[in-house]
Amino acid sequence: MTSPLERYSKQVLFSSLGEERQRQLLGSRVLLCGCGALGTVLAETLVRAGVGHLTVVDRDFVELSNLQRQVLFDERDVEDHLPKAIAAATKLAQINSDVTIEPAVADIDYTNILNFAKGADLILDGTDNFEVRFLVNDASLETGIPWIYAGVIGSHGQTMTIFPEKTACLRCLIESVPDPGTMETCDTAGVLGPAVNVVASLEAVDAIKILSGQADLVEPMLTILDVWDGTLRRMSLKDLRDRNNCPACKGGERVWLSGREGARTTVLCGRNAVQVSPQQKGGELALDELAKKLSSSGTVTQNPFLLRLNLETPDYEVTVFRDGRAIIKGTEDIATARGIYARYIGT
Repeated sequence: MTSPLERYSKQVLFSSLGEERQRQLLGSRVLLCGCGALGTVLAETLVRAGVGHLTVVDRDFVELSNLQRQVLFDERDVEDHLPKAIAAATKLAQINSDVTIEPAVADIDYTNILNFAKGADLILDGTDNFEVRFLVNDASLETGIPWIYAGVIGSHGQTMTIFPEKTACLRCLIESVPDPGTMETCDTAGVLGPAVNVVASLEAVDAIKILSGQADLVEPMLTILDVWDGTLRRMSLKDLRDRNNCPACKGGERVWLSGREGARTTVLCGRNAVQVSPQQKGGELALDELAKKLSSSGTVTQNPFLLRLNLETPDYEVTVFRDGRAIIKGTEDIATARGIYARYIGT
């Protein structure tokens, strides 16, 4: 009879894990916020390692430009206009059918993050924007669930692991969302695939330590690397929380989780596109009915997860999800995107 641990035999042989730690890993639950470059590497690594339950939340769909660095997707996913969470879940189930994969095509915000995080042992950052990261930071402080921050631009990246009430939180390190134009973006600097793989791997190692019951092995460090230059440095954050009068982890402030901070409209990095969310959340669009209404406005295609409207004059592509969100491609102007949303979908 085949042992349930045979799949992980080489990992079990690793002296810092063994059978007992592997079984603990198999019983763990993870929330992955975002399934793009970092998220796909994280998801595949942890599913192969034997995380018991993985919730994958992502708001976007697969595009051709994703394939250079988002390792779970292929050209068929692009052709099928699949949401990233759905495409990822399909691939992950083929990699390890013993892991429970729960995909969610949704935009993580203050109305749903606590529900997604319920029961999770760890939250992982696979996002590409600071608004969601500050929201995750608030949720982590509120629930006591640890989380791992990471980001990559160009050939460099960074990561740090946060234990609520024990180590510095994200707002101890970065007070607020950086002002527009003050930092590089994927539009200005691009993203190198190897940098993504290295940063995500470091993030995954800390995740495996935590999920196998060895959180004490995770040091309070900010790791910064550049794969092009071949440099890596680690900055100790051991005393940062004690030295700062952080409004979030010391003052109990939850401006992102309360909804006081955060935008309803987001410019998507490197996409020439804007995401617009409905004013009233929680409902679900009838895509078939919407397709009929929009059929005279342009070319309409759809699958069970989304509807796409291609407008010829002007040249915009409008992708509408069942939760009412839309990604307007062809502009980075928020006012223009909101106008298109109001015209074709509603307020």
